[in-house]
Amino acid sequence: MTTVRDASFELFRRHGMTTIFGNPGSTELPMLGPFPDDFRYVLGLQEAVAVGMADGFAQASGNVAHVNLHTAPGVGNGVGAIFNARANRAPLLVTAGQQARSLITMQANLTNRDAIEVPKPYVKYSHEPPRAADVPFALAQAIHNATLPPAGPAFVSIPMDDWLVEVQPVDYASQITRTVGGRAQPEPEQIAALAERLRAAERPVFVAGPDIDASGGWDAAVELVESQRLPVWASPPTGGSRIGFPESHPAFQGMLPPAVGPLAQTLAGYDLVLVAGSSVFPYYPNIPGDFLAEGTTLVAITCDPDEAARAPMGEAIVADVALTLRALADALSGPCDRQPPPAREELEPLQAGELLSGGEVHATLAELFPAEGIVVLESPSSTAALRNRLRLSRPGSYYFSASGGLGFGLSAAVGVQLAQSQRQVVCVLGEGSAQYAITAFWTAAAYAVPVKFLVLRNNEYSILKWFATLENVTGAPALDLPALDVAATARSYGVPSSSVSGRDELHAALAQALAQDGPQLVQVDVAPGMALA
Repeated sequence: MTTVRDASFELFRRHGMTTIFGNPGSTELPMLGPFPDDFRYVLGLQEAVAVGMADGFAQASGNVAHVNLHTAPGVGNGVGAIFNARANRAPLLVTAGQQARSLITMQANLTNRDAIEVPKPYVKYSHEPPRAADVPFALAQAIHNATLPPAGPAFVSIPMDDWLVEVQPVDYASQITRTVGGRAQPEPEQIAALAERLRAAERPVFVAGPDIDASGGWDAAVELVESQRLPVWASPPTGGSRIGFPESHPAFQGMLPPAVGPLAQTLAGYDLVLVAGSSVFPYYPNIPGDFLAEGTTLVAITCDPDEAARAPMGEAIVADVALTLRALADALSGPCDRQPPPAREELEPLQAGELLSGGEVHATLAELFPAEGIVVLESPSSTAALRNRLRLSRPGSYYFSASGGLGFGLSAAVGVQLAQSQRQVVCVLGEGSAQYAITAFWTAAAYAVPVKFLVLRNNEYSILKWFATLENVTGAPALDLPALDVAATARSYGVPSSSVSGRDELHAALAQALAQDGPQLVQVDVAPGMALA
């Protein structure tokens, strides 16, 4: 006879979900043991780290990732990371243990009261099955919800005594074999109308967002840009969980500023703005102004109906981003008489100081960065500098949290590396950011995950001091971080680490780290303040 557990693991197999991230507790043990030989369990020492690893793994693999949490305390610990995953559009199945059914009503210890309510604002689906026999059905629904556009986390709470209940084929067989697809084609009339607008525009521009990469639209975007001789801007880094266009391409102009007024000013010279795979726009901080300059119009391509509805201006086509770009590129394959876009302005020469700037650090990294390398970034004060110096130009080469919350980078880098074992992952962190997921170092060491960590230490929350200046705030406490030593902490978890200062030391340490097997960390002292180039 088949049990709920047997049926559920068969469901996971059919969906290629044979890696489970988690931090087990007593309410999860009935699911986990005996653990199948064809599955892999990746332990995080805290639930937010487990969710972050699953987030990175899901994005980098292009498949649903499963993360298992411990009843109410574990879900509480993981909520911030689930919020990040929702913003990143990472397809996650989040399961959590629950007290035995006979003890839930009396709220015995470890009961997750109103289990579906806590994660509900941050997931696409939240459910606790009313019967044990419904567990495989609920898991299947969660997987389908997680993958349908826009992708995101889905949650199922499962009482611990459900797993060994026997089920009949009618309860699970059809769900195990069922598939659901959700890539929507744009209407031909929409493509024809947009193509005509692009042909007629005198100064059109293309804005590349993260869903170009996530949807597999990279080649179509490049073809469209080249055939129509469009200048390209990246969507603001505040919402740029991925890179949607090769940043070494001659048409690439840089990143749009994230605030309303400066962004509109940047686009003021264009008459038609085509935004693909980005919200319009991920604004922050609050610098008001017109959303668009007079004479500028905008059309967005998005897979997210909510994103289309909440945009403050412009028109939208709601469809799969890659399919829409392919249809538009095919419709515009003829000759174009526009002049090629201007070359991007060259960066100013770096000025050496007593301590390295973020720009100098990333210029050094660029000299050594592997051709197929991947960056996972959580260094808020040097995000722009990294993008400007590395100019990443391959699909799936960049991951960043679109939520504005910290804790993604360190844990996600482990998940990305597990999903992309043939490509080198370099995780770039601030010493403050590293603290939010610090125990992920243990997982990297315990599973010999060969991530290379580059930690920029400036002894402060530089990004917050920058925001304080923008917001005319003085005297705010807790913006300095003296005496944080991430290298020492990483060593205590088993990750070989070094601390350096100066460009020569950094170059040598990075070269050595990249040549080694397993995880390695290099910590470098940098000057305080924002690094924009």
